[in-house]
Amino acid sequence: AEAGQDGGKLSLAKGLVYSMLPEKMSVADRFKLARDTGFEVVQAPTTPELREAEELKKAAEAAGIRIDSVMNMAHWKYPLSSSDPAVVAKSLEGMRTSLHNAKLWGSEAVLLVPAVVNPQTPYEEAWVRSQKQIRKLIPLAEELKVVIALEEVWNKFLLDPVSMRRYIDEFHNPWVKSWFDVGNVVFYGYPQDWIHTLNKRIAKLHLKDFKVNHGCFAFVDLGDGEVMWPAVRQALIDIGYK
Repeated sequence: AEAGQDGGKLSLAKGLVYSMLPEKMSVADRFKLARDTGFEVVQAPTTPELREAEELKKAAEAAGIRIDSVMNMAHWKYPLSSSDPAVVAKSLEGMRTSLHNAKLWGSEAVLLVPAVVNPQTPYEEAWVRSQKQIRKLIPLAEELKVVIALEEVWNKFLLDPVSMRRYIDEFHNPWVKSWFDVGNVVFYGYPQDWIHTLNKRIAKLHLKDFKVNHGCFAFVDLGDGEVMWPAVRQALIDIGYK
């Protein structure tokens, strides 16, 4: 979602993740459907083949849709926090492809899951390893003028807004920011709190709702969960999110 501040009001340009559009439709028809149903931007996946990437660009332009961001695809299977150099190499390759996709499509940001904590990768090692690898990507991000936007997901890493803020600030670079997912933090925090803490570090948003009910939890339709949307909206206004 994209937002602008105007006299205390927040206007959002509605967007979709490309995979939300029907797979059986052609690329052109998927973008046309998005536009016909009122969406203005789409987040597209990492696309290694140049021909396919150019097809996405042309289809989006024909439909009047803007590809505003890239969903990096290599970060879960091949995390930057891995101790295996071959795994890290694949992850870096995937991010470089994503950054070049973003340049081709005129996108402002690439979503990156920075690390994955698991029995083989302790938290502190995930922090150090992933930062080391992201620093290798910053020169390309600067050259292409594309933000590396780090998302908080259920990867057992960066579980509170203060940690996320510190992690980002340690890069001392404006091309590393946050991709804030409203729904992902409900299980262990309050989105409006995260927004105030991350503040100008937030580059892009994912809007989802989430419900916790007697130990059961699930993503639900917008408005059916526990996200306090008026508070989220006000927090975005408070930080002047654009």
